[in-house]
Amino acid sequence: MKKAFPILAVLTVPLLGYAFYQAMFVAPADQMQGEVYRIIYYHVPSAWTAFIFFFINFVASIVYLIRRNPKADAVAVAGAEVGVVFCTVVLVTGPLWARPVWGIWWTWDIRLTSTLVLWLIYVSYLILRRFTHGDQMPVLASALAVFGALDMPLVYFSIWFFRTQHPQPVIGGGGSIDPRMLHVWLLNWAAFLCYGLLIFWASYRLENLKRELEETQSLESMLEAPRFR
Repeated sequence: MKKAFPILAVLTVPLLGYAFYQAMFVAPADQMQGEVYRIIYYHVPSAWTAFIFFFINFVASIVYLIRRNPKADAVAVAGAEVGVVFCTVVLVTGPLWARPVWGIWWTWDIRLTSTLVLWLIYVSYLILRRFTHGDQMPVLASALAVFGALDMPLVYFSIWFFRTQHPQPVIGGGGSIDPRMLHVWLLNWAAFLCYGLLIFWASYRLENLKRELEETQSLESMLEAPRFR
């Protein structure tokens, strides 16, 4: 993986640039929404990417709860961090699109609200990891991650089961999309996945190094502690 990281980094940079060019200058504008539709080329792939890394966090958290494997816990932390990054992009680009299309920045629609709740849960997860210490902290964080994952199906299926202002899906929802638009969506998704993997691997390595440093400092403190006779 150490050799694959720089290769992936070299490939990701031009891929992001090419995807941006396709989204901004090549893909056709929507007939009804106009140029503002181009935000969707970032909004939708970011949502898909966030879901993938939140799911990685979910699986790794379950593994940790079962086996108490610290490597799985590090994977869970890295997955949550990347997921929050892309979910933040979703929450920012959504209102930027909604203002000119809906005439408002935000509405307490079930899809929007459940996405915000999902973001808040995983931000709470990261805050818990950052400011809480002790042997039980990873267990509590993993339990919170499993609970947070329960919101993902609600986010995804809300537009099918509830009356919502959010647009219905054109992929897997019976709609249609210009093949050129679909191509750019998938291209940006591939670019975001590559970028997300880079952040994920860096975060995972940083988490492991932090734990190794903490273990070393703890061991040094024990060795340097005064001995009483």
